[in-house]
Amino acid sequence: MVTDFLSYSLIPLCSALAIPFISRKSRRITEILANVTLLSGLINVGYIILHYIIKMDYSSFTFDAFTLLMIFTIYLVGLAVVFFSTYYEVENDTNSNSYYSLILISVSAMCSLVMSRDFFTLYIFMEAISVCSFALITSSNSKNSIEASIKYFFLTFPASVLIIFGISILMLNYGSFDFDTIKFTNINFLTVIALSMIIIGFLIKSGIAPFHFWTPDVYQGSYSPISAYLAGIVTKIGGIYAIIKISQILYNSGATYKISALLLFTGMLSVLIGAFGAMVQKDFKRMLAYSSISQMGYIILATATFSPLGIFAAVFHLVNHATFKTVLFLNSACVEKNTGTTNMEELKGLEKKMPYTSWTSVIALLSTAGVPPLSGFWSKVLIIIALWQSGNKYYAVIALIASILTLAYFMIMQKKVFFGKLSEKLTEVKEAKFQLLIPVITISIIIILSGIFFNRVYFYLEKIIM
Repeated sequence: MVTDFLSYSLIPLCSALAIPFISRKSRRITEILANVTLLSGLINVGYIILHYIIKMDYSSFTFDAFTLLMIFTIYLVGLAVVFFSTYYEVENDTNSNSYYSLILISVSAMCSLVMSRDFFTLYIFMEAISVCSFALITSSNSKNSIEASIKYFFLTFPASVLIIFGISILMLNYGSFDFDTIKFTNINFLTVIALSMIIIGFLIKSGIAPFHFWTPDVYQGSYSPISAYLAGIVTKIGGIYAIIKISQILYNSGATYKISALLLFTGMLSVLIGAFGAMVQKDFKRMLAYSSISQMGYIILATATFSPLGIFAAVFHLVNHATFKTVLFLNSACVEKNTGTTNMEELKGLEKKMPYTSWTSVIALLSTAGVPPLSGFWSKVLIIIALWQSGNKYYAVIALIASILTLAYFMIMQKKVFFGKLSEKLTEVKEAKFQLLIPVITISIIIILSGIFFNRVYFYLEKIIM
């Protein structure tokens, strides 16, 4: 089955290797190659998924639904960031050749990671993603970017150590790293220890509380399109994905109590710390960073149930988070570029000058808060139901209350940045370039349609847990 997906990994890698050679003549060729590579892959994988969603006939479905959906999400966010960067104008102190090459290499690594069938291969590509992320954070040579990259390296390094120790224990215990070998073998104490170490490592890589200290600084300090890329997909594939895979392996096992307790605690902590942290922020990007911490907590809570419905909800919310967070971070980039700041105290009334940026932000934030009929509503409802049905009723109530807090702090953000009387300093501000709005509007439409036609999306997602 992996061979069916290899092209999604190899083609962006080949394009990344070609860029340093063909870009000597024109920087524009670099941008075209990066966009065409990701667009062609997105069209291909999107056609396969859409074909089955529209026809609702899965009798001939021969693909791994989970892998296919993850590849689609990777390409969607990757293309949105690359296309946005093309017209955002890569900063003068940024090497455009290495910039686009690193994005394509990380896309290749993420696709390879989701195609992995054993823990060691998954670890190798996770480290490749980390190296690319470290380099991308330093795309801008500003003081904040350098500081953010150093924090990212030193605070995520212990995660790699934990993961490799956990994998070593699995090897000693089973003589194999293979997912299926572990899934169809009795889970013993050593397995629980090993998987717990691996999970904690990936929690750190994801920026989940209480390991979240690097996340706000990295998202705020990075070059703005890279903030969208990291928040939209990189931390999800480089961290959350592996935890969902482990939940798939263990959901029929009776030896998951301690791992479930660990995930429930960290998930709840992330939901609350992220929500309350976002409420007190004055910087647009920093608020979005804390919001990401909170939303990833929901995914962890869903996986902690180790139930089919919980896995279903976690996967759907992961995809939803990738869409609405990409929209919000790209919009923050537009605001920063046109106003020169992301300090919400200095912004007000931008809806009059930037209506498309404002209303796509409304769509994304309402989806984040779980307001119907947007896609985020369905994934949050499923998470709460999965928690309730698994006996974790207090966590279900916390998840519901945190959704109300999410709506509250986003309404505050929207009022501070876009609504109200226009600041005199911003009278000359204009809407973002039309080209910058294309990825934002496109993803906003996906958010709306996947919510309205959730009944069809449901049947596709159902294949993921089979």
